[in-house]
Amino acid sequence: MKPESAVEWVPKNKHGGRRRGAGRKRSGPKTGGAHRKRPALSSKHPVQLTWRTVRDLPRLRQRCFYEALRRVLVRYLAGDDFRVVHISIQHNHLHLIVEAANAKALTQGAQSFAINAARAINAAWGRGGKVFAYRYHESQIKTGRHARNALAYVLNNWRRHREDYFDGAARAAKLDEYSSAISFDGWTTKFRRPPDYEPLPVSPPRTQLLAATWRGYGLIHWDERPGPFW
Repeated sequence: MKPESAVEWVPKNKHGGRRRGAGRKRSGPKTGGAHRKRPALSSKHPVQLTWRTVRDLPRLRQRCFYEALRRVLVRYLAGDDFRVVHISIQHNHLHLIVEAANAKALTQGAQSFAINAARAINAAWGRGGKVFAYRYHESQIKTGRHARNALAYVLNNWRRHREDYFDGAARAAKLDEYSSAISFDGWTTKFRRPPDYEPLPVSPPRTQLLAATWRGYGLIHWDERPGPFW
């Protein structure tokens, strides 16, 4: 299959702008990230993690935050106990799909990522203080169907939040540059990376669920708009 032209997926506008649904959203009360005993975890099961930012932070979908988080992600490329397989940066939250050796490795890896990400975000904006509104929400991925849904949800999450529209019109972009979508090889269409684009660095999957099993439920179309995940 001939790869799509890179020009067709890279957004022309890099800094957001006026469009339907733009601006910071009210986060509302959240209980999913409250401190509680984390469940046991098998190394065979990937995990989807979500962090939501505090309300006084600007939109995360800006180049300064993108570059800051790129530098953070590099630290986790060589990890055996904790790996970031995919990431999506949304206006006020982060979605990650990770693999971990066990529950302890997940907790330590997630805490490390949150601390480093918070420091990087604060440094990029020249501020101090709290960055994430709560610890994190986790969802273990235990089946092939669940794995496919998680991949579609994270990599196409920008469509769920209408970030694929600008000034009321659909962007020319097919993939979200504020995610690891270009590193994903499970799209129904093949894409090639633009030479001037520095992707978010992520690790290839090692779990069978993310490497192969999910494909039995169908490849993911770039225009698939995910619904509620939980």
